[in-house]
Amino acid sequence: MSETHRLETMRPNPAWDADSYPAVVDALSEEGLTFNVWGGDWCKDCRAQLPDFGAALAAAGVPDERVDHYPVEKEADGSKVGPRVDEYDVERIPTVVVERDGAEVARFVEEEAVPIAVYLAERLTPSSVDADD
Repeated sequence: MSETHRLETMRPNPAWDADSYPAVVDALSEEGLTFNVWGGDWCKDCRAQLPDFGAALAAAGVPDERVDHYPVEKEADGSKVGPRVDEYDVERIPTVVVERDGAEVARFVEEEAVPIAVYLAERLTPSSVDADD
């Protein structure tokens, strides 16, 4: 983990079942991926979604130095402020940007029909994760 603060909401959910998501764990464990996570411990969506994502990263054996946490605050007008928010065009949280060799390869923003880990894994290895094929 870089010099950023750690998000409490990224503390792994002990109830998350890695055995139910073998393809997700495999996709997230790929060497060379870096996970940039913007969130706020005050944010309802982050509190609901990030613990499972933290558990998925832990199950995948992703080392802390490959996961950067960026705590975000909300201004009165609803805009988000925090480290690298402008650089990565973060407007909603949670936002997770996955990079390989410094290039963005997947992005999750706020909410989708599937959990963060599943959503990102589908974009990293579409043929091995998507059960609807």
